[in-house]
Amino acid sequence: KSQLGYAGKVSEVTIGDDKFTFIEECKTPKSCTLLLQGPNSHTISQIKDAVRDGLRAVKNAMEDKAVVPGAGAFELAVSMHLRDVVAKKTRGRAKLGVQAFADAMLVVPKTLAENSGFDVQDTILKLTDEREASGLAVGLDCESGEAMIPADEGIWDNVRVKRQCLYLSTVLANQLLLVDEVMKAGKQMGRNPAHGDDPNDPMSGMPSM
Repeated sequence: KSQLGYAGKVSEVTIGDDKFTFIEECKTPKSCTLLLQGPNSHTISQIKDAVRDGLRAVKNAMEDKAVVPGAGAFELAVSMHLRDVVAKKTRGRAKLGVQAFADAMLVVPKTLAENSGFDVQDTILKLTDEREASGLAVGLDCESGEAMIPADEGIWDNVRVKRQCLYLSTVLANQLLLVDEVMKAGKQMGRNPAHGDDPNDPMSGMPSM
């Protein structure tokens, strides 16, 4: 008996053309099965994806032991920190990269505002002013278009998701810049250093002998 489990209720239920065995009221349950029902296969697929995403988000939060405010609050805070702190300490052409990265971080709150039917520029200015005035992590309320505190509304994002986004975006940007430099170098190598690119020179662009 020590190797056997216990179930208070075992029943066989027919749903549609399929038969299911329900094992309920277990004393020490280690796993469970979710039965999803819907009017068609597309709806069931959508529900399945939503459940899977929710379970994965909970798993990530438990493993990270931390979360970050959602509703665009994280991206807004990073953008303002880069612009107000990091960019001012940076010298030379690297400052342009910092400013570009800060602008790119605003894509998430801008997308939220656009999808919610609000003016993007006014929304970003409103969120920025509220962030500067309060010093809190503020996000966008997609229903009213006003700034709100995501922590008070229970809106959170996974730490590892944000970390992966920052890492991949930086790597992809570096790769694109590298490809651009390679293409520039290839074009320069194809030019004729002896005759140059003078349009009045009939030998311009001809290979050297």
